[in-house]
Amino acid sequence: MPELPEVETVLRALEHRIRGRKIVDVKVNYAPIIDGDVSVFVETLKNQRFQGFLRRGKYLIFQMDTCYFVSHLRMEGKYFIKEASEPFSKHEHVVFTLDDGMTLRYHDTRKFGRMELWPLDCDFNTFHNLGVEPNTDAFTSAYVYEVCKKKDMPLKTLLLKQDFIAGIGNIYADEILFATSLRPGRSCKRITKKDSVGIVEETNRILREAIQAGGTTIRSYTSIEGVHGRFQLSCMVHEQKVCKVCGAKIQMKRIGGRSSYYCPVCQK
Repeated sequence: MPELPEVETVLRALEHRIRGRKIVDVKVNYAPIIDGDVSVFVETLKNQRFQGFLRRGKYLIFQMDTCYFVSHLRMEGKYFIKEASEPFSKHEHVVFTLDDGMTLRYHDTRKFGRMELWPLDCDFNTFHNLGVEPNTDAFTSAYVYEVCKKKDMPLKTLLLKQDFIAGIGNIYADEILFATSLRPGRSCKRITKKDSVGIVEETNRILREAIQAGGTTIRSYTSIEGVHGRFQLSCMVHEQKVCKVCGAKIQMKRIGGRSSYYCPVCQK
């Protein structure tokens, strides 16, 4: 699933290409992708322009003239910009025809992605019960420490909870834990104030670097330009064989149904 850096990369690529463009037509080929009435979705977005580009957690948020158009890529969602004359793929489920003759096409092999409309007065601070955003004033070591002391669960599980920190997924959780020398199975209640400082600092650093690298390409992530992310070249443990620091064999265990990679030497 695309995580915060991948979603941010897609958002900025789209902003570069379609800011100010008007939607002149919308075609929905697979209705379940739309949350709510499909006809309302189509008619509302017709003749509206892409005015602003936001991200909340793993959600793409487009500010239109009279509403917000929100898109979640889920596992395989991608956006492509193509000439209207180009043949359609069977996996292009929602197609927006733009006023410059191009089409913005939502491609989703597994059909898990979702789109919805929200009013302009929507409060994105409480949107879908998402937690704090990394690299903001709300994401502090005091916040992390306070939450951890109330949770009886593995630290890896907590990092993946979107109502704790918005946008972190499996790849970056593994990398954050390695950078802080904490094992994924460590109980949240054993986290110290010093650990909490490290979690905040390393989360912010790793996500910033991943955004600069265009995200991580491990399986099928791509931006709308067809440019694959490069952060996988910097991964220290996720899907790695040997620790780049000490040379120990990377271990993998299942935590909460997710594959968790760690170094048994560097992560005590």
